[in-house]
Amino acid sequence: MKKLLMSLVLACTTLPFMTVAQEAEQYQAGTHYQVISIPVRTADPDKIEVNEVFWYGCSHCFEFESIVGPWSKTLPPHVDFQRTPAIWQPKMEAHARVYYAAKQLNVIESMHPVVFKTMHTDKHPLENEDQLASLFAAHGVDEAAFRKAYNSFTVQSQTRQGDSRVRGYGVTGTPELVVNGKYRISARETGGQQGMLDVANFLIEKERAAKSSSKAK
Repeated sequence: MKKLLMSLVLACTTLPFMTVAQEAEQYQAGTHYQVISIPVRTADPDKIEVNEVFWYGCSHCFEFESIVGPWSKTLPPHVDFQRTPAIWQPKMEAHARVYYAAKQLNVIESMHPVVFKTMHTDKHPLENEDQLASLFAAHGVDEAAFRKAYNSFTVQSQTRQGDSRVRGYGVTGTPELVVNGKYRISARETGGQQGMLDVANFLIEKERAAKSSSKAK
């Protein structure tokens, strides 16, 4: 009898803590997000990185931009938002290079949405350097400067590094979010694009708590 009472007391004491833990882990690995088997190095190890893997030719990425862009601007200072263009096939390399060229020319904020709009709203495929150079020139970017950046060693190197990073993530579709090089999130598992951001918020907090706990030891 005494053992039975002790068991009931322990069960009652443990249950609330189990419930709290279950509620805290509202998103589960393997169900709502995937754990990357070998973590990929982040740009700034002192911050929690969120990396959006995208392709300018992807209609879902175009739709996602309307929510991920504003969301990225609400992130706290300890979160580093990055983007990496995917390259599944040769024609996607031009779209990756134009992203890095725009960054090098410090026009990424203005030209990122323009490239998306031109391809999806205006229905221009932007398949080569000449088409891209004309687009940038039409928006006030010196054509010669664009071509120089587009063909520079730096942009070509960043393109290769980005491709390697995406392969390390194990991404096979776009858009996807990768949190701190450890967790991969897709709309397929989260029920939609807003769900991707909800899971990203959860994983950011998970990483923040882990970093705080590590520093406290």
